[in-house]
Amino acid sequence: MATTITSTLLRKPSLAAVGLSLKHLVRASTCAVVGTAQKGGHRCQRQCPGCKRHVLQKVTLDNQRTMSGGAFAGIQDRDFVFRQLIDYKSYTYTYLLADPVSKEAVLIDPVIEMVDRDLKLCSDLGLKVIYCINTHMHADHITGSGEIKKKVSGCKSMISQESGAHGDIRLKDGDKINFGRFELEARSTPGHTDGCYTYVLHDKGLVFSGDAVLIRGCGRTDFQQGDAGRLYDSVHNKIFSLPEEFLLFPAHDYTGQTVSTVGEEKKSNPRLKRNRDDFIKIMGELNLPYPKQIDKALPANLVCGVYDE
Repeated sequence: MATTITSTLLRKPSLAAVGLSLKHLVRASTCAVVGTAQKGGHRCQRQCPGCKRHVLQKVTLDNQRTMSGGAFAGIQDRDFVFRQLIDYKSYTYTYLLADPVSKEAVLIDPVIEMVDRDLKLCSDLGLKVIYCINTHMHADHITGSGEIKKKVSGCKSMISQESGAHGDIRLKDGDKINFGRFELEARSTPGHTDGCYTYVLHDKGLVFSGDAVLIRGCGRTDFQQGDAGRLYDSVHNKIFSLPEEFLLFPAHDYTGQTVSTVGEEKKSNPRLKRNRDDFIKIMGELNLPYPKQIDKALPANLVCGVYDE
């Protein structure tokens, strides 16, 4: 049975409190331009001065998704704080989400080497991290959850119960994670590993897909109880079933891209747009090298990153 997880400081979330201004940012590989929506939708005809390409796609008023600010690396408006941070060693994205009113924040997929950076940013913004949330038990880096817990009183770590890893809160499919006025839904999306979860912030139309869906790719399925058929089913049933305009943020990217959409990946992901049998065949023929950090990362991540050499 799904549960709702709240902090002791939480005020009940109010959908009415969610901002509904119509300033939109949409994905581009290297840049983004702000556009203003008009009734029935809007397609920007301007070009980005950096890459000379049209970068805004159609956005409808029906969903009223609000993201104001500059680029996807950092967005803040009066009712929501969002930052996308990167670790260049493992090309892992860490996501900071916060309610600027209550000051409650969550970090998704923190990396141990980047803990000081992440906490410095939280301090600069006057935020308190209440949860460190892991999309799965990573094989390419050690989670920063354990170190953050040492430095931030009351912070709790989260990971799926299916992962087999230690965590203060072991999530189940359908659980809700509350921070301030906002709520993340936890969706079980196994296949890359059997403990993979995707987190959805419905109010803002944001999807944090971990390694289940990458931008024009997906996580490998040849270790950690990986199963290509199971991954295909997870993605199509739990991620591609979301509204197509929802912005999709992966756990990694190796090509300089930062964000996609559910609709883009349904249409253009070269693996996941295929039928199930073709997908299984493709994944079985990848012949990828053994992950460089796996022998160090997995034992550490089993115990929430609290690991002695």
